[in-house]
Amino acid sequence: MHKFKYFNNIAKEGLLTLSNNQFEIDDIKPDAILLRSHALNESEFTDSLKCIARAGAGTNNIPIDIATRRGIVVFNTPGANANAVKELVICGMLLSSRGILEGNTFIKSINYKNSQDLNKAMEDQKKTFKGNELSGKVLGIIGLGSVGSLLAQNASVMGMKIIGFDPYISIDAAWMIPKDVERAESIEYLLSNSDYISLHVPLSESTKDLIDKKTIKFIKKGANLINLSRGPIVNNLDIIEALSKQHIKTFVTDFPTLDLIGRANQYQDVILLPHLGASTREAEVNCAVMAAEQVNDFIKDGIITNSVNFPRVRLGRTTKYRLVIIHKDEPGMIGNIASEIAQKKLNITDMINKSRNDIAITLIDLEENPEDELLKKLKNIANIISIRVC
Repeated sequence: MHKFKYFNNIAKEGLLTLSNNQFEIDDIKPDAILLRSHALNESEFTDSLKCIARAGAGTNNIPIDIATRRGIVVFNTPGANANAVKELVICGMLLSSRGILEGNTFIKSINYKNSQDLNKAMEDQKKTFKGNELSGKVLGIIGLGSVGSLLAQNASVMGMKIIGFDPYISIDAAWMIPKDVERAESIEYLLSNSDYISLHVPLSESTKDLIDKKTIKFIKKGANLINLSRGPIVNNLDIIEALSKQHIKTFVTDFPTLDLIGRANQYQDVILLPHLGASTREAEVNCAVMAAEQVNDFIKDGIITNSVNFPRVRLGRTTKYRLVIIHKDEPGMIGNIASEIAQKKLNITDMINKSRNDIAITLIDLEENPEDELLKKLKNIANIISIRVC
């Protein structure tokens, strides 16, 4: 049996995926950890730990550098909650356009004793909440990954014109983007030509304060900004200043701060959501199952998909015995490994080596089960981090 440990409320479907694949819970010596928001620290990295799976896209609660140094693969689940986030973006665009929240507040505030007076009050006031339709408007999407590409598909069907900006777009995401999406050569072009701007980029040093005074000046006057990605991607104080000057019409965010709450309590140009982006039952199940499947693939076959610190690697099984070797990406490593195997007169039926930055993984299928002596010799090769048979 393989062992795993989990933190937070992982959907039962994910836990069942592991139990159905001969995994059992072990808090002491787990092979894998599943988590959502739990802030993992190095003291929780046991010698038995081989991988960590985050049931979600962000991994800022996991010390990636430490995991990589120790040869621990870190997975995330990009795309598993994409539909939930996409739907909330569309909701945010509608909330910022149709006077829905203002109208709801008005209705709850009136106190009439008969339907005639109520109907008259509604007819008199509804012009105050008149908004605009999304069809025909321009949506600028910054980041065309799982969420951004799905949003582009749906917004296009709704009659919106789409401008996309993503200098690092993947091939998989490119296939999902409607052909009529206009590609922006710069973020400034997108900002200056969009009625709605939706952010879908990961948080990193390069994306922190992506939207601040320097970029806000390029935003089309009266545009609506939506941030369901990560809070620090937007400089909230600069946004509040832009709202005060009516340069930006409405700011919709899933990441409230005290400053934004203060603004929202006085004005109706800030719409705050309590981190609801992926908060659907379907998204939680999708993330948990996807995380569990990635753990199962790696522990049983050494297969890696959607890792934030290791290369993608896949090799169809040709024998019962597979070596999974994690090592530093140094010259001569494959030759040294193959030499030790050859000395034991074992036949390699198939193998693959992939690297990412300074880390690498090698999968080797052998016709016979390697003895402990060979494993010890392989482990003693310089720059080998870990080795196991699966």
